[in-house]
Amino acid sequence: MTAAVLDLTVEGAGGHGLDVEALRALALALLAAEGVEGPSALGIAFVAESEMQALNAEYRQLDEVTDVLAFPMDGVDELPPGLERQLGDVVVCVAQAERQAAEAGLSTTAEVRVLVVHGLLHLLGHDHEVDDGAMLARQDELIAVLPEL
Repeated sequence: MTAAVLDLTVEGAGGHGLDVEALRALALALLAAEGVEGPSALGIAFVAESEMQALNAEYRQLDEVTDVLAFPMDGVDELPPGLERQLGDVVVCVAQAERQAAEAGLSTTAEVRVLVVHGLLHLLGHDHEVDDGAMLARQDELIAVLPEL
């Protein structure tokens, strides 16, 4: 088994008190738990409500703010040895995460963690809209064991 190496790009975390190395540890732990090996590249962006609404309108034809969007690339496709897996991008709206955290009685950081895990699962090919609850069940399993942010 080849240890995972993660080329991580994070945008907008600093303004929200999010630790990039904690995000890296979370992503690496999830990739290991999901059996993703070898070098991977991942982008995580934290955006304002206006940007999230524009992305949601453009890519999902829903003119509203959402909490997380995922833009997958390679998923878990078989790649030639040594080629870096392009996982894709996860985009999180922190303002929406703050609202959801307040409703659920969680910290914003805890809610952001859930949203990043959710987005990463989408990048790996999971889809809760068609899988009869399998993705959300896996998400709950992972949230119970993955590192905190």
